[in-house]
Amino acid sequence: MEKLFFVILSFWLGFSYAQNTRSNFPDVLKLGYQVQRPNRIETNVFADLGAWHAYTLPSDSGDYGSFIGPLVMDMSGQWLANSIAKLSVKEMGKVIDLKKGKIAQHYYPGMLEQEVQAAKLRIILRLIYVSSTEVMVQTQIENLSSQRRKLELSWSGQVLLKDAELKKDKNGIAVLFDKDHVFRLNFSGQKDIQILNGAYQASQLPVRLTAGSIYRTVYTQCYHPEQTLSVFSAQPKDFKKALQANQLRWNHYLDQYFNASGKKIKDPIRRRIAVKSMVTLISNWRTRAKDLLHDGVFPSLNYQGFYGFWSWDSWKQAVGISYFNPELAKSNILSMFDYQDEYGMVADCIYTDKSENNWRDTKPPLAAWSVWKIQEHAPDPGFLKHIYPMLVKYHQWWYMNRDHNQNGLCEYGSTDGTRIAAAWESGMDNAVRFDQARLLKNNDSAWSLNQESVDLNAYLYAEKGYLAQIAAAIGLAEEARQWEGGKELLRKKINETFYQADKGYYHDKLLDGQWMEAEGPEAWIPLWCGIADSVQAEAVLKVMLDKHKFNTFVPLPTLAADHPRFDPLKGYWRGPVWLDQIYFGLTGLQLYGYKKESACFLEQLLRNAEGLSTQGPIRENYHPISGKGLNAMNFSWSAAHLLMLLKENKL
Repeated sequence: MEKLFFVILSFWLGFSYAQNTRSNFPDVLKLGYQVQRPNRIETNVFADLGAWHAYTLPSDSGDYGSFIGPLVMDMSGQWLANSIAKLSVKEMGKVIDLKKGKIAQHYYPGMLEQEVQAAKLRIILRLIYVSSTEVMVQTQIENLSSQRRKLELSWSGQVLLKDAELKKDKNGIAVLFDKDHVFRLNFSGQKDIQILNGAYQASQLPVRLTAGSIYRTVYTQCYHPEQTLSVFSAQPKDFKKALQANQLRWNHYLDQYFNASGKKIKDPIRRRIAVKSMVTLISNWRTRAKDLLHDGVFPSLNYQGFYGFWSWDSWKQAVGISYFNPELAKSNILSMFDYQDEYGMVADCIYTDKSENNWRDTKPPLAAWSVWKIQEHAPDPGFLKHIYPMLVKYHQWWYMNRDHNQNGLCEYGSTDGTRIAAAWESGMDNAVRFDQARLLKNNDSAWSLNQESVDLNAYLYAEKGYLAQIAAAIGLAEEARQWEGGKELLRKKINETFYQADKGYYHDKLLDGQWMEAEGPEAWIPLWCGIADSVQAEAVLKVMLDKHKFNTFVPLPTLAADHPRFDPLKGYWRGPVWLDQIYFGLTGLQLYGYKKESACFLEQLLRNAEGLSTQGPIRENYHPISGKGLNAMNFSWSAAHLLMLLKENKL
């Protein structure tokens, strides 16, 4: 049935791909949930405008007349309620059972919609965000009968959190929870509000509807981690105007992406994947709050450990976002540099509580790449001038703190002398290539692994090139020349040190000269940044095309499939396919003219990764043999790289 749905959908969308409007992209993600436990957050949800609260549609359990939620966020996420405002309709004292009606529910980019036809009434609920703190819900009731009718309407909700307290708040409800958090409902018109045992009911005077007439009412839901009881939400705004603004904004996002430079995406399935990627990134967007000083993007709001901003994630997310929301992309970069230390280091991750920030390590240097890619999509000389000194300081930090033998080649490391933090710094946490590595002290706050990594030095090579471009763009011609000079010297060192000619592949090396023989994606980073010569690139391609190694069902895993420690189900970076590494690989292949091979790999990914081409969530990574989605749902850097892959694929 699902396959038939998508055949019909593809046929229909084929006629309308030129219209970059959200009405062409219903239900790119399948929504539907019933909350059983407050901390179970692994489901598809919708958020917008950087809000710290999210919602989804009811499942078949029948919570119709409501939207599920809110899921409220700060250092972690929890469901405040299964439904904080569920509609009840009575006629002549009898409740109309909405579960027995005809139900239609949709998730459009930027809006949830539910339609129920029951007892000759058409009830339509729409939920949109009107700010980073406020959701507006319109309830529209149409009398489909030929009779005049008198309806009694009420809304009710029960809070799931044990220590939460409900209070009347002007014409609504304030929910106080977790000591300093406040959530509000604000109803339009006069409501009789009753509160008892963690639940409330808000009733209004009867509504009289003539045959064919329509009644509309609106309420708002407001939340922000810094919102206090003294902050009062005003009466709900004009929903019609808010809906128009919401639709224009989302249509602009779609138009910006599909009309951006790069490949014109005509295939309807690929267009839906692109839209799914955009809604994933926007749902993970959080506005500045507490110790987060700029807007940024969570890796995933569906995983409790990801409620912060990560540096490597931020560089990647920003590039994908820059296609359709460059201001958010720039903010995501700045959110990390807000905490750059006096030596130039950027923290691994930051949170609303800065005491939890992780300074044990940083992440691979891709910040200048990210800034330049944003510049390509939305030129902003002021942003370049502002960020350039920070990028330079960060680049120099690596050579001052991560080059143990001062030979111009850097190692991953940590600030606390622990091996686990040093492995984290690679971004490939438990990769097999680090199994034999040990720590060496550089200074009182810097340790290096006794292993030089090809990908780290290739990233630094690329950064020199991007820093040269940024310097030239802001009028620093001499600095640009210096960056270019250093780049050429590093290129030679990387090829001489890391390319193993008899294997036709790039490998890490211990400082004592021993090769790290595990084959992983680090070997195609030199193709991504143009370090390899044509012979080396062809040799690496040969390994990538080997069906026993990297040309798997979902291609380009993080460890060759014939390695004895290949284990996608238990090894986070010991076998699963990560989309950032696919991006680096395919971009590198295209740079060396292997466009056909790149296109084939991309097609394998889009076709075989579970849920990508249907309504499934974009996953953190994928099983290369079965295609099963693994780890976090709705993962931001996967979504960002899909946007890049779809646009930058040359065939």
